[in-house]
Amino acid sequence: MASLQDQLLNAGMVDKKKAKKIEKEKRKQAKQLPKGQRLTNESREQAQQALNEKVLRDKETSRVQQEAAEVKAIAAQIKQLIEVNRLDRSQGDIAFQFVDDKKIKKMHISAAFQNQLGKGQIAIVKLGEHYELVPTVVAEKIKQRDESYVVMLNESNSSDTNEAVEDDPYADFKIPDDLMW
Repeated sequence: MASLQDQLLNAGMVDKKKAKKIEKEKRKQAKQLPKGQRLTNESREQAQQALNEKVLRDKETSRVQQEAAEVKAIAAQIKQLIEVNRLDRSQGDIAFQFVDDKKIKKMHISAAFQNQLGKGQIAIVKLGEHYELVPTVVAEKIKQRDESYVVMLNESNSSDTNEAVEDDPYADFKIPDDLMW
């Protein structure tokens, strides 16, 4: 490997006269030092410091790129999960309304899907600007990766829903099954 002086000469940053003068001064300084002490080379220290800084910058750049690649991979996994597991809602005749980001959205679904949504058996997820229905198991996998894709996921109650909760002031008022908002 060439010395720093050779590299500067090749790059055209220093001319030969200046290089000889620096070399002469370096020898002079080395002779003046007592034996056993080394001459500290400032340019060598600066080069090492610059190399260390470059390594740190490269590590940071690499980390940022790796994080971006992970985000992209997760988005691709979510898209694949939705596309493979989405339910066909082409026979939908009931307008189902739900809230997404403080906005009321509407999709047409069948009565069976409406019932399953209420029971927490299926969920609504967002794919780009469109909304899709997927099974709850798939929605939970998506939620583990990124919660922002899951728009509506009802918790399924395995216990009987007719059991009255203690201290419920509205226990005497039953909610009709056909109530739509």
